[in-house]
Amino acid sequence: MTVPAAVPSSPLSAAPDREAAADAIAAHFTEVFGYESDGVWSAPGRVNIIGEHVDYQDGLCLPMAISHRCFIAAARTPTNLLRLRSVQSDVAIDVDVSDLEPGDVDGWGAYVAGVLWALERFRGAGQGGADILVDGHVPRGAGLSSSAALECAAAEAFESLLSLGTAPLDRVRAAIRAETEFAGASTGGLDQSASVLCTAGHALELDCRDFSTAPVPWDLASGGLALLICDTKAEHSHVDGEYAARRRDSEAAAAAVGVPALRDVELADLDAVLARIEDGTVRRRARHIVTEIQRVRETVELLRTTDLRAGVERLGALLNASHDSLRDDYEVTVPALDVAVDAARAAGAHGARMTGGGFGGSVIALVEADAAESVAAAITAAFAREGLGTPAFFLALPEDGAGQDR
Repeated sequence: MTVPAAVPSSPLSAAPDREAAADAIAAHFTEVFGYESDGVWSAPGRVNIIGEHVDYQDGLCLPMAISHRCFIAAARTPTNLLRLRSVQSDVAIDVDVSDLEPGDVDGWGAYVAGVLWALERFRGAGQGGADILVDGHVPRGAGLSSSAALECAAAEAFESLLSLGTAPLDRVRAAIRAETEFAGASTGGLDQSASVLCTAGHALELDCRDFSTAPVPWDLASGGLALLICDTKAEHSHVDGEYAARRRDSEAAAAAVGVPALRDVELADLDAVLARIEDGTVRRRARHIVTEIQRVRETVELLRTTDLRAGVERLGALLNASHDSLRDDYEVTVPALDVAVDAARAAGAHGARMTGGGFGGSVIALVEADAAESVAAAITAAFAREGLGTPAFFLALPEDGAGQDR
């Protein structure tokens, strides 16, 4: 997957100022297309606090939107031509939208054109010409959903440009279809839901069975805590088959025990249910999903009922258990992720886990606010010892979802 993005280059780097980034892309649009855009829209990347690889089994997840966003400046045109340009790429993509179909567009442009394709029932066939400039600030390949940020920013832009009358959940679904059906990546919908539906100061409890959501208090600063993101720079891709293979394993597990989805397996019945699965690999996949959904339930309950400071050790233990399950039962970690987690824990993090689809990407660590830099330094030193290169770091703040910036 190739999505235009800018990668942070220094420890504890900050996202660009949102207003300044919107002004910059608006000016750049005028340079590229020769006239002013109709507006600027953006959508955030996300970090999943807990609840990994359960969305496609109707599970529960707890993501938050981050400050790093993808920006789109766009203007409607009187033609059926979609012209796509990117600040990060020299590739110019022009496509006729009158008969847009999966396979018509390759690379990052598929994530924009696919959204327009998925919105056809709202816009009408053959209507939707636009000039679009993309500027991505979500770290690419870091497991922080640069693709979902691009799709959701595009969905917001098309809603405004074409006066579609879509609801937020319609835009979430269009972004999901763009990724799964048009771009060909196997994802479950967590990323797009977070990018559209999150609110500042909160995590988002997402029920992937019915896409219902609820805000969950996530005020780290008041407890003297911080969420450190480590971009391991171990690049990953969801299109390479590994993600799809895990999804097939989970579906095989559900079929083996006769349930629509592993969400329907009660934790109390887990041992008995696992005994009915003959394949050892499929059995481990099922164990991760059932126990991970329970960890999400416990985390949400803790955040809603307990002072974060008082519950920090339990929260850290849940994060640790999640990573260990993803490493041992779901087998989606790689050495860089495990080294980062181990180093963070050894340096005093309350808990640490990989986040995202795995096979590379990022790690999150729940740390004391004044210890973020020392934990980052410990991870960097561990990477040097293991010959893994230099990771990048930044602190995550829970931000608003997709919207119009100007």
